[in-house]
Amino acid sequence: MKRYALYFAPPPGPLAETAARWLGRDAETGARLAQPHPALEGLTVSARRYGFHATLKAPFRLAEGLTEDDLIAAVEVFGAGVRPFAVAGLRLAALDGFLALIPEGDTVALNAFAAEVVIRFDRFRAPMTEAERARRAPERLTPHQRDLLESYGYPYVLDEFRFHMTLTDRLSPEEDAHLRPLAQTLFAPVLPAPLALRDIVVFGEGADGMFHHVHRARIG
Repeated sequence: MKRYALYFAPPPGPLAETAARWLGRDAETGARLAQPHPALEGLTVSARRYGFHATLKAPFRLAEGLTEDDLIAAVEVFGAGVRPFAVAGLRLAALDGFLALIPEGDTVALNAFAAEVVIRFDRFRAPMTEAERARRAPERLTPHQRDLLESYGYPYVLDEFRFHMTLTDRLSPEEDAHLRPLAQTLFAPVLPAPLALRDIVVFGEGADGMFHHVHRARIG
């Protein structure tokens, strides 16, 4: 794998299956799937590449001397020491021009958990290259976000973190108006309430540029 990431991704079930069909790809099995609308093929290119997930620790290259097995073992140990928790549920929303599922209710425990993942696993992250830094467009970030980028390799962590499960690439207002009713119809019956967070999932970016499920570690 070229890079790794730590995600929340729901286990096999109605939500995971609906999202895989929506994106046209199941990141756990690698299967390509027929999407429920022809427009989705061109409007989910990036989302399909990364797989259905919520980012906990954004993609990173492994630090020198560390291996995939080291990362998986550390995730298992960390997960075993965390108590499972839940949020009230998920809802469909527009987030910076993307359709996404975002949490409902109190997110204090969720945000604290995500922050702990970012900090705990930063030792596995190789230092950013200039090319990686440039891809984050630091000139468009706030000073605080630039500090987070330098510290953790990603600007949207800790107090800048927003849990979200991306369903599309950036949409025009017309595309949003066209796709949002379909997304609401398909996802409303499968959105869990509450949403239990019981796993941390290691994903890896393969030689094909797609992110693949590598390992699921149970929490608690």
